[in-house]
Amino acid sequence: MQHRTVQDVMTRDVIVAHRETTFKEIAGLFHRHDITAVPIVDDQDHPVGIVSEADLIRKEAALLDERHPVTRWLHPHGQYRAEAEIAEEMMTSPVVTARADWPLVEAAGVMHHKKLKRLPVTDEDGRLTGIVSRSDLLRPFLRENDSIREKITHNVLLDTLWLPADAVHVTVDDGIVTLTGTVERKSLIPVIESMCHSLDGVVAVRQTLGYEFDDTHVNATRSAVRGVIGPHSAPHH
Repeated sequence: MQHRTVQDVMTRDVIVAHRETTFKEIAGLFHRHDITAVPIVDDQDHPVGIVSEADLIRKEAALLDERHPVTRWLHPHGQYRAEAEIAEEMMTSPVVTARADWPLVEAAGVMHHKKLKRLPVTDEDGRLTGIVSRSDLLRPFLRENDSIREKITHNVLLDTLWLPADAVHVTVDDGIVTLTGTVERKSLIPVIESMCHSLDGVVAVRQTLGYEFDDTHVNATRSAVRGVIGPHSAPHH
């Protein structure tokens, strides 16, 4: 089954700023466009950093440090933050980016390990093409239960695995898929589970599927025999 990628959920019309954009201009961008961060790009649209609300708040906190000599002494970075006036002095750099063809799980992994809330998305030349946030990655889980059930019943069970319509009963509740019924071969059960797991919106898969024939034992025996005889062995006459 096809996994969604970053390009399916990212914001393409990205609000950006430049190295020389001022603190006040960035605050204005946040307010007018209802955003919480802005990528900083160079003249070729390559991301060189990112400024978030947290960076603006740090500057405000640094201004407070500047007014209190004791706090300023405890935080040597205070004076630099207080004097920052443009994006280049406030931004977090270097910036971690994603590619549009990344699976969503890869982008989620990077955000989790790097403790990031968003990733600018770049093309093969390093130019900004979009931005993806944590909320964007959660969007596939908003799929309705009926839509998930329809996808499993038709795309997975009927069209892909060619199972009889009454072989597997599917219910979906809050993204949790429950499978009951009987399939012909035991080896089909993990295949069905895996394919259901791969669908957008599926949180978990629970199954109590029965089977008519245990082909896993036969396959294991055949593999063991091939291992003893060897793949290229020929019978003796």
